[in-house]
Amino acid sequence: MNKNSSQSVADELKPFVAPFRFDGKGEFHLKSHKTNEKGGLDKEQATRIIEANRKRLNDFQEKLYAQDRWSLLLIFQGMDAAGKDSAIKSVFEGINPQGCDVTSFKQPSTMELDHDFLWRSMIALPERGRIGIFNRSHYEECLVVRVHPEILARQKIPQQLVTKDIWKERFEDISAMENYLARNGTVILKFFLNVSKEEQRGRFLERLEDPAKNWKFSLADIGERKLWAKYQAAYQDMIRHTSTPAAPWLVVPADYKWFARVVIGSAIVSALDRLELHFPEVDKEDRGEFKQVREALLAEGKGGGKGK
Repeated sequence: MNKNSSQSVADELKPFVAPFRFDGKGEFHLKSHKTNEKGGLDKEQATRIIEANRKRLNDFQEKLYAQDRWSLLLIFQGMDAAGKDSAIKSVFEGINPQGCDVTSFKQPSTMELDHDFLWRSMIALPERGRIGIFNRSHYEECLVVRVHPEILARQKIPQQLVTKDIWKERFEDISAMENYLARNGTVILKFFLNVSKEEQRGRFLERLEDPAKNWKFSLADIGERKLWAKYQAAYQDMIRHTSTPAAPWLVVPADYKWFARVVIGSAIVSALDRLELHFPEVDKEDRGEFKQVREALLAEGKGGGKGK
């Protein structure tokens, strides 16, 4: 991809990224972000963009892996049924799994509770040249733990350290960690899939009515739904205090899954495009060796290399 075509891609995708990106500059109010935004697209137009972004992402991933300098960390957060699983599956369809790792964070284990709250995320970070995807993340510690104080009480933190400032302190710790990663070559994008309460209701009903989706449903989901307002306040506070230029949040309209995938894929492709990735160049000495190897292979004669 040359410089002109790169600029063309960036311009093409900007309308699907810029309106939803928050890097901490200015004020942030979650209610000002619509959940049913479609960006002026219909589903057919969106499908073409999604497919184009998959091809671009595949190309970028190969160069990312070969160059072995940068890593990419993608964080997905959202209410139950916001579409995190399906978005990850769709956006990364056709991507080489050898260069990509998905980590789903569930309820902390006993061993995890014996470490600090960032530990289990830190040990799952992507290596250079790889893409790491967090399906939920360390941000649960500022969301579900905040909404459910009884969970915090089980985290073995010395009581004198659990003060009214604990959430502010966790925001500071997370931002410091993300800035550290960015300074060492990890590109970070964080996606909040912003779904409406009514759309969540519809998706829950669909899970109940479809036997193939029954396994996704839990009575606990209904209990969490009753705490909707508390979660929305926690998300707003979290996004407001942990958005930085090095690790921005994208508030993704998620009522239309196909548009959410346009925004997510476009943001990832745009971020990778800015890295100016390329395959490593081979020096003259190696090229000389390649010539000798080629001549040796040709000298072996015909009959091989048929792909049988």
